[in-house]
Amino acid sequence: MKIKNILGLVFFVSILASCDYQKQNKIEQKDLREGDEVVYGVHPDSAARQTKLKYASKPEYEVRTQKIKEKLAKQ
Repeated sequence: MKIKNILGLVFFVSILASCDYQKQNKIEQKDLREGDEVVYGVHPDSAARQTKLKYASKPEYEVRTQKIKEKLAKQ
């Protein structure tokens, strides 16, 4: 029983060690907004500033949202 736990832990750690975070998140293309903190934040792993913006809700959006929810509930 103990050897299975140890092997499982070793397997799990080896999987984590083989991962390269955001390795597949890059493309071979010139980035026009490279270094722009509004778009990318202060660090590649941080949230962008534009996601922190809050907008006033509009009542017509609430009505439309409710209609969509009703339509999806019928399916």
